[in-house]
Parts: sequence; structure tokens; C-alpha cells
Amino acid sequence: MVRVLLVEDDDAIRTSLGKSLTAAGHVVTAVAAGAEGVAMVARDRPDVLLLDLGLPDLDGHDVLAMVRAVSDVPVIVATARDDDASVVKLLDAGADDYVIKPFSSAQIDARIRAVLRRLGQDQQGESSLDLGALRIDPRSREVTVDGASVDLTRKEFDLLLALARRPGAVITKRELLAEVWGLPWGGGDRTVDVHLSWLRRKLGETAADPRFLHSVRGVGVKLAAPEGS
Repeated sequence: MVRVLLVEDDDAIRTSLGKSLTAAGHVVTAVAAGAEGVAMVARDRPDVLLLDLGLPDLDGHDVLAMVRAVSDVPVIVATARDDDASVVKLLDAGADDYVIKPFSSAQIDARIRAVLRRLGQDQQGESSLDLGALRIDPRSREVTVDGASVDLTRKEFDLLLALARRPGAVITKRELLAEVWGLPWGGGDRTVDVHLSWLRRKLGETAADPRFLHSVRGVGVKLAAPEGS
């Protein structure tokens, strides 16, 4: 049973969607204001947050930033904009998925199941992944290098895990966009590049002097243990 927090200011949508998701077996709490939603995320720790961007008290992007400051709860954003730049901006800001208005309750239910499957349930029985001095624990979402803990954001961890599941294999940026960001099309290579740069810095390496992350020009990137480790 999934605990869903719905933040939507439209009374009709909030009521209708709440009833439909409840009928689908979820436990739904619905509020109309962004500030109240942020407070409930911090206090009640829902399993999923459904966030409308057009709220009366706060800009939805600001609400997303506030949520990410206090929680790693999976966030599905409802937006009227479907251009690549807007979608990439949302995902980079911390959204885990998005739906374009108008949408159906069946689509929302499917998105909830998909995002939970992608972000957590598939990792429950997965063992730690070791590449030399790098250890990744999918269950606790913890990473260590040379025994020292590495503090990663959700997206940085998901990117590292996607690469670690295929050690030594060159993975294209399009594949990473689809698997980590849920974007099954091109156009967001810069998003991958930026997150790889952040990830390299936290792992104590650079593109010019790689230890674990190796770029293959014109193809993609691979994660591999250092030679001799």
C-alpha cells in the first residue's frame, strides 16, 4: 500500500484524482498549498509526492527545491509544458518523473508504480557492487571509496548505480538519459555531462585523470575498477 501525498490547488482535480488513486489501492493525502505540502513531506514521509507546478502560494519549482532540501521522496510533477528544456530542468531540479496535462488517473497510477520500481523496489534484494576500492550498496544507497563514505545526491547515486550494474561496458548518454532520467530521447547530453562531472569530483578523480569513470569519445562512458585492484 503506497502512501501518496497529492499537492494540487484545483479542487476538482484534487478530489477526482484522490478518489481514483484510493480506488487503485493507495492511501492518499491531498492538500492545496505548496507550503503545507513541504511540511507534510518532512513530517509524514510519504512514499510518493505528486506535485502540481501551478500552486497559489509558492512556485512549484520552489516547492520542489524545498522538498529536496528535506527529503528524497520520489516526486512526480504535473506540468503543462512538454518542451525538452522544461522537462530536463524539472528532472535536474530533483523530479523523478513527470506527466503532461491533461492526464488520466490510470497514467498517474502507472507512473507511481514505475517510479517506485525504478527507485527502490528493484534494489531491495540487490547485493553490494564492488569495483576495486569503490563499493555501492543499492539497498542502503550508500557509497564508499577506500572505506570512506561518499555523499551523493539521488540522481548522482542513480547514475553511478546504472553504470555499476554493467561494469566495463560502455553505456551511451541516451541510454543513461532513459534509465536514470526517464527521457527516452536525445537532447539532454549536457545533463549527463554535468552529473558525471559532479560524480567524478566526489569520487576524487577528473576526466583527464580517471580512476573509475572512463569516457569513450563519441560513444559514452563506462565504470571500471582501476587496473591491478
